Amino acid sequence: MKIRVRKGDTLWHYSQLFHIPLVLIVDSNPDVNPNTLKPGEIIEIPGFTVALQKVGKGDTLWKLAAARNINVNLLLVLNPDVDPNQLQVGQKVQIPERVTTFIVNSKKPYDFQQMKTDIHQLLSIYPFMRRRKAGTSVLGLPLYDLRIGKSDRKVQMNASFHANEWITTPILMRFLNEYLLALTNQLVIKGVPALPLYTNTQLSAVPMVDPDGVNLVLNGPPLEVEKEVIAINKGSRDFSGWKANIRGVDLNKQFPANWEFEVTRKPKRPSSRDFPGYAPLSEPETKAMADLVKKENFDRLLALHTQGKEFYWGYEGLEPPESEQLANQFSRVSGYKAVRYVDSHCGYKDWFIQEFRKPGFTIELGEGQNPLPLSQFDEMYEAASRLLVHSLV
Repeated sequence: MKIRVRKGDTLWHYSQLFHIPLVLIVDSNPDVNPNTLKPGEIIEIPGFTVALQKVGKGDTLWKLAAARNINVNLLLVLNPDVDPNQLQVGQKVQIPERVTTFIVNSKKPYDFQQMKTDIHQLLSIYPFMRRRKAGTSVLGLPLYDLRIGKSDRKVQMNASFHANEWITTPILMRFLNEYLLALTNQLVIKGVPALPLYTNTQLSAVPMVDPDGVNLVLNGPPLEVEKEVIAINKGSRDFSGWKANIRGVDLNKQFPANWEFEVTRKPKRPSSRDFPGYAPLSEPETKAMADLVKKENFDRLLALHTQGKEFYWGYEGLEPPESEQLANQFSRVSGYKAVRYVDSHCGYKDWFIQEFRKPGFTIELGEGQNPLPLSQFDEMYEAASRLLVHSLV
């Protein structure tokens, strides 16, 4: 929500008036000097939207405020050009509305366009969240990197490395939405106060690592690669079992952590699943995710997958002692089984542990056959959100 600065206004005053933590207002206005606000300057207030109210007979700003149980000063700030003593019938007055409900509608097929729409809405309401681009997919779709918090302590989360595991994207998006709601309404999230998480940890979230593949599973093949993907899929137009990117490369078997060994026991050509590519980091998606980690020096990494109701936290004995402590905590809060080692290599968390000797986790949400049904969403979200919150602590 945008407001126009009046003479004598301060960000601290707005914080008190709107009951929004000052740090969130400051971070929503990175180009504004908080010590020298100028009359007429536009300020973003996070956590609010604006509604228009037509003035009726006998209405006053005080009456309108009382009807909504809000401070009349909110209306005075939002309507600086309105003379409160001379309201006209039919005149439109801006009414601030605190956002207390979810934007992300996660219980439906969730393709790239739906994610993009939700991100746009979240950014408009919560401008302290920042959107970057980690890279692009084969077909040129952006791999969005959403940031919440500004601390040097950083945690990376990602989802939909595998196309038919697309349900992990709305899981992560809903978590971001719940976190943002908790911050602007000064609430706890899964029993943990939200604001200290924001000030102490920077969250990096890439909600859809394989947008081309997700769109393929949900919407069918795009015309420009239709023949190629149908051939890779052995002539079938049923892409429900497709895990790979649009070129038939499994993105979570692309990282240089014993890739040379893993390639000997996997498909030797593009496939709907498990083909590691002809070289590690050959795909734009995996190169982007590797570059992101190299640049940002993350302290922890969590990759959301399905299925198994378990998570993997070790790799070749290279994981630090902290990983076991975190694994025990994650298992306790989520109810998922903590598994140290599995017979698998060249995944994103494997490479992260190998290269940086920091805690990395592959979280296998839900149970059954991929793609998991939306009927499991609530159960999966409950476990995942508790685990994700505690990864930020």
